[in-house]
Amino acid sequence: MNVLFAIIQTLLFIALAPLLAGWVKWCKCHLQNRRAPSLLQPYRDLIKLTHKQPVVSKDASWLFIIAPYIIFSTTALAVSVVPLLAVDLPTASSADVIVLVGFLAFARFFLVLAGLDVGTAFGGMGSSREMTISAMAEPAMLMAVFTLTMTASTTNLSFAIDHVLQEGLVLRPSFIFSLSALMLVAVAETGRIPVDNPATHLELTMIHEAMILEYSGRHLALIEWASQLKLMLYGVLIANIFFPWGIAETLSLSVLGYGLLAIMGKLALLVVVLAISETLLAKMRLFRVQEFLSFAYLLGLLGMLSHIILEAAR
Repeated sequence: MNVLFAIIQTLLFIALAPLLAGWVKWCKCHLQNRRAPSLLQPYRDLIKLTHKQPVVSKDASWLFIIAPYIIFSTTALAVSVVPLLAVDLPTASSADVIVLVGFLAFARFFLVLAGLDVGTAFGGMGSSREMTISAMAEPAMLMAVFTLTMTASTTNLSFAIDHVLQEGLVLRPSFIFSLSALMLVAVAETGRIPVDNPATHLELTMIHEAMILEYSGRHLALIEWASQLKLMLYGVLIANIFFPWGIAETLSLSVLGYGLLAIMGKLALLVVVLAISETLLAKMRLFRVQEFLSFAYLLGLLGMLSHIILEAAR
């Protein structure tokens, strides 16, 4: 039964990711006084792309063709180890922070290779920028999450979330720093403003879009779906690590239903915060991203130091 629910939770994660992307667009359009598309528009876009025949360059190798499948499947594996509705699942044994970062790095590796494979100037530029950002974002993410793991004395996400849940509402200065750091990293890793603009195709500003310009049809659908999964993954991490209330500790239907409502409410509020920040801020210059992620790393380091000074000594 637990194994079946772990599979259902992963499928639910995958199915709800486009809805979250639609909610982001809906909120941004209303904040910018524009007509908002339907919340189901990302599903329509994915279905439309799936029914189109992919066009592959004659210069592309086999790597270009299999990369979308690897990117999507690896991202799906990453979301399978993140607790969405419950913590006591068979995947809890593999829900390690290092494993999660490894899955995301593996997917990024193939995305960068696919961008380089065709040999276009845009693909090489986007791949170079992506690796530069990831080299700074991954240490900042690990530093932010390690504060949680030091509090729970484990790098296992499921056990750490359960530990925070059992302790109840406790004011921890270290968590405030870590939450701020992880939110900055999430903005950079998911290609949101001010680091990247997912709605632009200007060659001087593109990062993620530059790597996938040569993709079309079902290949592009898989990559776009993987990007939506990554956005939801970071949202769930922030919601369930720092605000774990509502997550199910048993697998009864009533508790799981409450957990589903709780995570949907928390994600909806996080998206509103994201939409407001993207409406108020402009995209920064590429060379300022280093300062942005360095600040995120500094916040994570301050979170760890404040844990050692203020909490570990208790």
